[in-house]
Amino acid sequence: MKHIFLVGISFLLSVQLLMAQSISEWREEDRTGISAETGLLKSWPETGPELLWSSPEIPKGFSSVSFGNNRIFLTGIVNENDVLVAMDTLGAIVWQTVYGRAWKESFPESRCTPTVEGNSVYVSSGLGDVACVDATSGAIIWSVKASEMFKGTYGPWGIAESIIIDGTKIYFTTGGPETTTIAMDKNNGNVLWKSESIGDFPGYVSPILIDYSGKKLIVNVTSNHFIAVDPVKGNIVWKVNHSSLHPAKIKMQWEDATNIKCVTPVYKDGKIYVTGGYDHGSFLLNLTDGGNNATVAWSDSVLDVHHGGVVVVNGYIFGSNWLNNGNGNWVCLDWNTGKKMWEEQWKCKGSIIAAEGLLYIYDEKSGFVGLLKPNPEKFDLISSFKVPKGTGPHWAHPVIHHGKLYIRHGNSLMVYNIKST
Repeated sequence: MKHIFLVGISFLLSVQLLMAQSISEWREEDRTGISAETGLLKSWPETGPELLWSSPEIPKGFSSVSFGNNRIFLTGIVNENDVLVAMDTLGAIVWQTVYGRAWKESFPESRCTPTVEGNSVYVSSGLGDVACVDATSGAIIWSVKASEMFKGTYGPWGIAESIIIDGTKIYFTTGGPETTTIAMDKNNGNVLWKSESIGDFPGYVSPILIDYSGKKLIVNVTSNHFIAVDPVKGNIVWKVNHSSLHPAKIKMQWEDATNIKCVTPVYKDGKIYVTGGYDHGSFLLNLTDGGNNATVAWSDSVLDVHHGGVVVVNGYIFGSNWLNNGNGNWVCLDWNTGKKMWEEQWKCKGSIIAAEGLLYIYDEKSGFVGLLKPNPEKFDLISSFKVPKGTGPHWAHPVIHHGKLYIRHGNSLMVYNIKST
C-alpha cells in the first residue's frame, strides 16, 4: 500500500511539473525561435508541403499562433479593439473575445502573440491593456489597463509586447515617468512590484527571462536602452544606452530611428544578442559580475534586423537585415566574433525560425517560405514555395507545432503538413 501511495504521489508531482512547464508563447521554446519538434521533412515538393487547411476569415493581425487545450490562439483587430481568437484544430473559430483597446494610428493590426498556460491565456493590447482569458470559454478572468494605470508611454506604433510568465508572475513593460517594468500576479492581475523609471518608452519588443549562474534576469529593450530587471525585487540591475553605440552603415534616414527596436533578444552561454533595423547594426553583450553588469563584446554593422527575429544555430546567427523598409538581405554572423559569414539577396527581408537543424524563412513582401541548411559558408536554400492567401505585409512569424507549419498572412491562417512519413 505504501508503495502504491508513493507511486501515486510521484505521478501527481510529474503531472503538476509537466503542466507548470507547458507554456505556449511567442517565438517557440524560451523565445529563441528554435522549435523542439522532430521528425520533419528535410525538403519540400516544388509546390510546397501539403496544405492541410486554411482559414481566410480571421480578424486582421500580425500575431503568431500559440496552442493549448486542443485550441489554436491568435489575436486580431475588430473596429478599435484587439480580440483574442480561439480556433479548433481544423481552423473553425470557436470563440472570439474583445480584451483591450487597439492601437489606432499607423499599422493598427494586433501584434501580441497569446501566451497560454493551462486554461489561461495572457494577452496585451496595442494601448497597453493586459488581460487573462479563460481558454475554454473565452471569458475575461481579469483585465488591467496597465499602461494607463502607470502613465505608460508609447512609440509611434503603440505596444507590441507578448506577455511572459514566470511562476506565479507575469511581466509587462509600461515605460513612462513612473516605472519601466511591472510584475503582476497571473491569477488576479494585482501589481506585485514596479521598477524605477528610466525615462524611456517601450520598444516593440517581447522580453526574455534568463538564468545566468543562478541569477534570473528579465532582459528587455526600451527606446534607448538594453536593460535587465531583477524579477524578485523589480530593480533595474543594469542598463546599456544603445543610442550611443550604433555602428551606422550610412546616414540615418529617419531622425527618430533610434527609437524603433522590434527584435526579441537572444541569450546563450552568458551572452545576449540584440539588434534593430534602420542601420543600427547589432551587439553581443557579455554578462559579468554574476550578471550584475553587461559590457559590449562586439558590434556589427551588417545584420540590423527589422522585426523578423534571429536564430542561433551551431554557433552562428541567422536573420535578415534592413536596407530600407521594403528591402533586406539574409545574413549569417559568427556568434563569438560578429564576423560576417555571408550576405545574400533572396526575395526580401523577413522572419526566421528553426527546427531539427534547419532554418525556416518567411519573406515579408511576396510571401515566399524557404527551407535552408544552416550553412555558414553560403545561403543554402533547399526548397521554397509561395503562400496563396491573405492580405497586407507578411509580418507574422511562422510557427511549428505537432508536425505542422503555421503561416499567417493578415486575415488568413494556412497550415502545412511538414511531418515526415
